[in-house]
Amino acid sequence: MEFNAKMYDMPQEKAWCPGCGNFQLHSILREVLAELSIPPQELVFVSGIGQAAKLPQYTRGHMFNGLHGRSLPAAMAINAANPSLKVIVASGDGCTYGEGGNHFLAQMQRNPDIVNIVHNNMVYGLTKGQASPTSSKGMRTRVQVDGVTNEPFNPLAVAIAMGATFVARVFPGNKAQTKEVLKQAIQHKGYALVDCFVQCVAMNKVNTFQWYKEHTYELEASHDPTDRQMAFQRALESEQYPTGVFYSVEGRPVFWEECAAYRHNPEPLFRRSVDMEKLQDVLDSKA
Repeated sequence: MEFNAKMYDMPQEKAWCPGCGNFQLHSILREVLAELSIPPQELVFVSGIGQAAKLPQYTRGHMFNGLHGRSLPAAMAINAANPSLKVIVASGDGCTYGEGGNHFLAQMQRNPDIVNIVHNNMVYGLTKGQASPTSSKGMRTRVQVDGVTNEPFNPLAVAIAMGATFVARVFPGNKAQTKEVLKQAIQHKGYALVDCFVQCVAMNKVNTFQWYKEHTYELEASHDPTDRQMAFQRALESEQYPTGVFYSVEGRPVFWEECAAYRHNPEPLFRRSVDMEKLQDVLDSKA
Protein backbone atom coordinates (compact mmCIF):
# COMPACT_ATOMS: atom_id res chain seq x y z
CA MET A 1 0.00 0.00 0.00
CA GLU A 2 1.27 3.45 -0.94
CA PHE A 3 0.57 6.00 1.78
CA ASN A 4 -0.19 9.65 1.12
CA ALA A 5 -2.01 12.43 2.96
CA LYS A 6 -4.93 12.46 0.52
CA MET A 7 -5.96 8.90 1.43
CA TYR A 8 -6.87 10.10 4.96
CA ASP A 9 -9.11 12.94 3.76
CA MET A 10 -12.85 12.25 3.63
CA PRO A 11 -14.46 13.68 0.47
CA GLN A 12 -16.96 16.02 2.09
CA GLU A 13 -17.38 19.72 2.72
CA LYS A 14 -15.80 20.87 5.96
CA ALA A 15 -17.92 23.07 8.21
CA TRP A 16 -15.00 25.10 9.59
CA CYS A 17 -14.78 28.82 8.84
CA PRO A 18 -12.27 29.89 6.17
CA GLY A 19 -9.01 30.63 7.97
CA CYS A 20 -9.76 28.34 10.92
CA GLY A 21 -6.63 26.78 12.41
CA ASN A 22 -8.30 23.36 12.32
CA PHE A 23 -7.67 23.17 8.57
CA GLN A 24 -3.92 23.44 8.99
CA LEU A 25 -3.82 20.98 11.88
CA HIS A 26 -5.94 18.50 9.92
CA SER A 27 -3.60 18.78 6.94
CA ILE A 28 -0.49 18.24 9.07
CA LEU A 29 -2.02 15.28 10.90
CA ARG A 30 -2.84 13.55 7.61
CA GLU A 31 0.73 14.01 6.44
CA VAL A 32 2.00 12.55 9.71
CA LEU A 33 -0.25 9.49 9.42
CA ALA A 34 0.97 8.90 5.87
CA GLU A 35 4.63 9.25 6.82
CA LEU A 36 4.11 6.78 9.68
CA SER A 37 2.35 4.41 7.25
CA ILE A 38 -0.61 3.75 9.55
CA PRO A 39 -3.46 2.09 7.59
CA PRO A 40 -6.82 3.87 8.06
CA GLN A 41 -8.38 0.59 9.24
CA GLU A 42 -5.98 0.61 12.21
CA LEU A 43 -6.98 4.12 13.29
CA VAL A 44 -9.78 5.15 15.63
CA PHE A 45 -10.63 8.83 16.02
CA VAL A 46 -12.64 9.82 19.08
CA SER A 47 -14.20 13.20 19.80
CA GLY A 48 -16.70 15.04 21.95
CA ILE A 49 -18.65 18.11 20.81
CA GLY A 50 -17.39 21.28 19.15
CA GLN A 51 -15.67 22.52 16.01
CA ALA A 52 -12.48 20.61 16.83
CA ALA A 53 -14.54 17.47 17.44
CA LYS A 54 -15.51 17.45 13.75
CA LEU A 55 -11.99 16.41 12.76
CA PRO A 56 -12.76 12.66 13.00
CA GLN A 57 -15.63 13.12 10.55
CA TYR A 58 -13.16 14.53 8.02
CA THR A 59 -10.44 11.90 8.51
CA ARG A 60 -10.51 8.38 7.12
CA GLY A 61 -10.53 5.73 9.83
CA HIS A 62 -12.90 4.38 12.44
CA MET A 63 -14.73 7.01 14.50
CA PHE A 64 -16.55 7.34 17.81
CA ASN A 65 -18.32 10.63 18.54
CA GLY A 66 -19.28 11.00 22.19
CA LEU A 67 -20.96 13.56 24.40
CA HIS A 68 -19.45 16.92 25.28
CA GLY A 69 -16.38 16.31 27.42
CA ARG A 70 -16.78 12.52 27.33
CA SER A 71 -14.36 11.48 24.58
CA LEU A 72 -11.50 10.33 26.81
CA PRO A 73 -13.18 7.47 28.72
CA ALA A 74 -14.51 6.10 25.41
CA ALA A 75 -11.01 6.27 23.93
CA MET A 76 -9.56 4.48 26.96
CA ALA A 77 -12.14 1.69 26.60
CA ILE A 78 -11.47 1.29 22.87
CA ASN A 79 -7.74 1.02 23.55
CA ALA A 80 -8.36 -1.59 26.28
CA ALA A 81 -10.68 -3.66 24.06
CA ASN A 82 -8.25 -3.68 21.13
CA PRO A 83 -4.72 -2.47 21.99
CA SER A 84 -3.55 -2.95 18.40
CA LEU A 85 -5.54 0.08 17.24
CA LYS A 86 -4.05 3.57 17.32
CA VAL A 87 -6.55 5.76 19.17
CA ILE A 88 -6.46 9.53 18.57
CA VAL A 89 -8.74 11.92 20.47
CA ALA A 90 -9.48 15.30 18.90
CA SER A 91 -11.50 17.89 20.80
CA GLY A 92 -11.28 21.51 21.86
CA ASP A 93 -10.10 23.27 25.00
CA GLY A 94 -13.65 23.69 26.30
CA CYS A 95 -14.62 20.07 25.66
CA THR A 96 -11.40 18.66 27.14
CA TYR A 97 -10.48 21.03 29.96
CA GLY A 98 -13.98 22.27 30.85
CA GLU A 99 -16.78 19.70 30.54
CA GLY A 100 -14.22 16.90 30.36
CA GLY A 101 -11.94 18.15 33.11
CA ASN A 102 -12.43 15.19 35.46
CA HIS A 103 -11.85 12.70 32.65
CA PHE A 104 -8.73 14.64 31.63
CA LEU A 105 -7.30 14.15 35.13
CA ALA A 106 -8.28 10.48 35.27
CA GLN A 107 -6.55 9.60 32.00
CA MET A 108 -3.21 10.76 33.28
CA GLN A 109 -3.56 8.56 36.35
CA ARG A 110 -4.57 5.52 34.30
CA ASN A 111 -2.15 6.09 31.40
CA PRO A 112 -4.11 4.62 28.47
CA ASP A 113 -2.17 4.26 25.23
CA ILE A 114 -3.93 7.12 23.40
CA VAL A 115 -3.07 10.44 21.78
CA ASN A 116 -5.05 13.44 23.05
CA ILE A 117 -4.88 16.34 20.58
CA VAL A 118 -6.55 19.42 22.07
CA HIS A 119 -7.44 22.20 19.62
CA ASN A 120 -6.82 25.13 21.95
CA ASN A 121 -8.28 28.35 20.51
CA MET A 122 -8.92 29.91 23.95
CA VAL A 123 -12.65 30.26 23.32
CA TYR A 124 -15.81 28.21 22.79
CA GLY A 125 -15.92 28.43 19.00
CA LEU A 126 -19.07 26.38 18.36
CA THR A 127 -21.36 27.83 21.03
CA LYS A 128 -20.92 31.46 20.02
CA GLY A 129 -17.77 32.65 21.69
CA GLN A 130 -18.02 32.49 25.46
CA ALA A 131 -14.81 32.15 27.47
CA SER A 132 -13.20 28.73 27.72
CA PRO A 133 -10.94 27.46 30.54
CA THR A 134 -7.87 28.75 28.66
CA SER A 135 -9.18 32.24 27.83
CA SER A 136 -6.92 35.03 29.06
CA LYS A 137 -7.95 36.99 32.14
CA GLY A 138 -9.61 40.24 31.10
CA MET A 139 -10.67 38.96 27.67
CA ARG A 140 -14.11 40.33 26.71
CA THR A 141 -16.60 37.98 25.08
CA ARG A 142 -20.33 38.05 24.26
CA VAL A 143 -20.97 36.47 27.66
CA GLN A 144 -18.12 37.90 29.75
CA VAL A 145 -18.90 41.47 28.68
CA ASP A 146 -16.83 42.96 31.51
CA GLY A 147 -13.92 40.62 30.90
CA VAL A 148 -12.92 37.14 32.07
CA THR A 149 -12.20 37.09 35.82
CA ASN A 150 -10.72 33.56 36.07
CA GLU A 151 -7.04 32.81 35.80
CA PRO A 152 -6.50 30.71 32.64
CA PHE A 153 -6.21 26.96 33.05
CA ASN A 154 -2.69 25.65 32.38
CA PRO A 155 -3.12 22.17 30.86
CA LEU A 156 0.58 21.45 30.48
CA ALA A 157 1.45 22.23 34.09
CA VAL A 158 -1.51 20.13 35.27
CA ALA A 159 -0.53 17.23 33.01
CA ILE A 160 3.06 17.22 34.21
CA ALA A 161 1.97 17.45 37.83
CA MET A 162 -0.48 14.57 37.34
CA GLY A 163 2.18 12.29 35.86
CA ALA A 164 1.19 12.28 32.18
CA THR A 165 3.86 10.35 30.28
CA PHE A 166 4.01 12.70 27.24
CA VAL A 167 3.23 16.41 27.36
CA ALA A 168 3.67 18.77 24.42
CA ARG A 169 2.43 22.00 22.87
CA VAL A 170 2.44 22.91 19.18
CA PHE A 171 1.42 25.77 16.92
CA PRO A 172 0.61 24.57 13.37
CA GLY A 173 2.05 27.82 12.04
CA ASN A 174 5.34 26.05 12.78
CA LYS A 175 4.63 23.09 10.51
CA ALA A 176 7.96 21.28 10.82
CA GLN A 177 7.87 21.20 14.61
CA THR A 178 4.18 20.28 14.71
CA LYS A 179 4.78 17.29 12.44
CA GLU A 180 7.70 16.06 14.53
CA VAL A 181 5.82 16.41 17.82
CA LEU A 182 2.73 14.63 16.49
CA LYS A 183 4.91 11.79 15.23
CA GLN A 184 6.49 11.40 18.64
CA ALA A 185 3.08 11.52 20.34
CA ILE A 186 1.61 8.83 18.07
CA GLN A 187 4.63 6.58 18.54
CA HIS A 188 4.68 7.08 22.32
CA LYS A 189 3.38 4.21 24.45
CA GLY A 190 1.07 5.78 27.02
CA TYR A 191 -1.11 8.87 27.38
CA ALA A 192 0.17 11.64 25.12
CA LEU A 193 -1.19 15.19 25.45
CA VAL A 194 -0.62 17.59 22.56
CA ASP A 195 -2.06 21.02 23.33
CA CYS A 196 -2.37 22.73 19.95
CA PHE A 197 -2.75 26.49 19.51
CA VAL A 198 -5.24 27.11 16.70
CA GLN A 199 -6.93 30.38 15.80
CA CYS A 200 -10.71 30.83 15.83
CA VAL A 201 -11.27 33.53 13.22
CA ALA A 202 -14.98 33.97 13.99
CA MET A 203 -15.13 34.12 17.80
CA ASN A 204 -11.69 35.13 19.03
CA LYS A 205 -10.28 38.35 17.60
CA VAL A 206 -7.49 38.49 20.20
CA ASN A 207 -5.65 35.18 19.87
CA THR A 208 -5.22 35.29 16.11
CA PHE A 209 -2.75 33.39 13.93
CA GLN A 210 -0.42 36.39 14.11
CA TRP A 211 -0.81 36.55 17.91
CA TYR A 212 0.18 32.91 18.29
CA LYS A 213 3.09 33.42 15.94
CA GLU A 214 4.35 36.37 17.97
CA HIS A 215 3.79 34.74 21.36
CA THR A 216 5.33 31.30 20.78
CA TYR A 217 8.88 30.06 20.46
CA GLU A 218 10.52 26.62 20.22
CA LEU A 219 11.95 24.94 23.27
CA GLU A 220 15.71 24.90 23.00
CA ALA A 221 17.41 21.78 21.66
CA SER A 222 19.15 21.54 25.03
CA HIS A 223 15.81 21.08 26.86
CA ASP A 224 15.74 17.67 28.55
CA PRO A 225 12.19 16.21 28.28
CA THR A 226 13.00 13.63 30.97
CA ASP A 227 13.57 16.38 33.56
CA ARG A 228 10.13 16.66 35.15
CA GLN A 229 10.91 19.65 37.36
CA MET A 230 12.32 21.64 34.47
CA ALA A 231 9.37 20.64 32.27
CA PHE A 232 6.97 21.95 34.93
CA GLN A 233 8.92 25.18 35.20
CA ARG A 234 8.81 25.74 31.44
CA ALA A 235 5.08 24.96 31.37
CA LEU A 236 4.48 27.90 33.72
CA GLU A 237 5.82 30.44 31.20
CA SER A 238 2.95 32.64 30.04
CA GLU A 239 4.31 35.83 28.50
CA GLN A 240 5.84 33.87 25.65
CA TYR A 241 4.70 30.27 25.22
CA PRO A 242 7.29 27.56 24.51
CA THR A 243 6.35 24.87 22.00
CA GLY A 244 7.69 21.36 21.64
CA VAL A 245 7.91 18.29 23.85
CA PHE A 246 8.03 19.43 27.48
CA TYR A 247 8.04 16.04 29.15
CA SER A 248 8.30 12.44 27.96
CA VAL A 249 8.95 9.27 29.92
CA GLU A 250 8.87 5.65 28.78
CA GLY A 251 8.37 2.38 30.61
CA ARG A 252 5.27 3.05 32.69
CA PRO A 253 2.60 0.34 32.21
CA VAL A 254 -0.41 1.46 30.19
CA PHE A 255 -4.00 1.07 31.34
CA TRP A 256 -4.91 -2.12 29.51
CA GLU A 257 -1.77 -3.88 30.76
CA GLU A 258 -2.91 -3.24 34.33
CA CYS A 259 -6.45 -4.55 33.76
CA ALA A 260 -7.34 -7.82 35.50
CA ALA A 261 -8.75 -9.17 32.23
CA TYR A 262 -5.23 -9.29 30.73
CA ARG A 263 -3.25 -10.65 33.67
CA HIS A 264 -3.61 -14.28 32.64
CA ASN A 265 -4.86 -13.94 29.07
CA PRO A 266 -3.17 -11.75 26.42
CA GLU A 267 -6.01 -12.24 23.93
CA PRO A 268 -7.65 -8.87 23.09
CA LEU A 269 -11.10 -8.48 24.60
CA PHE A 270 -12.83 -8.07 21.25
CA ARG A 271 -11.64 -11.52 20.16
CA ARG A 272 -12.92 -13.37 23.22
CA SER A 273 -16.19 -15.26 23.26
CA VAL A 274 -18.89 -14.44 25.77
CA ASP A 275 -20.11 -17.12 28.18
CA MET A 276 -23.81 -16.30 28.00
CA GLU A 277 -24.68 -18.50 30.97
CA LYS A 278 -22.26 -16.66 33.25
CA LEU A 279 -23.44 -13.33 31.89
CA GLN A 280 -27.04 -14.28 32.61
CA ASP A 281 -26.06 -15.32 36.14
CA VAL A 282 -24.56 -11.88 36.71
CA LEU A 283 -27.67 -10.17 35.34
CA ASP A 284 -29.92 -12.33 37.46
CA SER A 285 -27.89 -11.54 40.57
CA LYS A 286 -28.53 -7.84 40.04
CA ALA A 287 -32.25 -8.20 39.43
